[in-house]
Amino acid sequence: MNLFRSTAAVLALTTGLLALPAHAEVVQENVSGDPMYTANAPSGYSMAGDILIARPLLIGATVIGAGLFIISLPFSALGGNVGEAAEQLVGVPAQEAFVRCLGCTLSGYKAD
Repeated sequence: MNLFRSTAAVLALTTGLLALPAHAEVVQENVSGDPMYTANAPSGYSMAGDILIARPLLIGATVIGAGLFIISLPFSALGGNVGEAAEQLVGVPAQEAFVRCLGCTLSGYKAD
């Protein structure tokens, strides 16, 4: 296939996927007793999308954030905000990638 046909096919498929109606989730009974998980009640589609798309992107964001943190470390040290830079560039993406339940939209980790 030439470049024009490939591009047209990708655009047509993308437009078709974007035109699909939004899927309304039904909140199901949860027997785990965890209020965070019960409030979210993720479906199987949410879990599959999370493990296939969101988690790899969040792990990549953690790695990129770590690189940016190392680059910005001299400036953060001069400004006195090394902890805040580490938390925002590395900690937040890592918490969302590794602590959040599968398919949930909120992280279960609360640092007090």
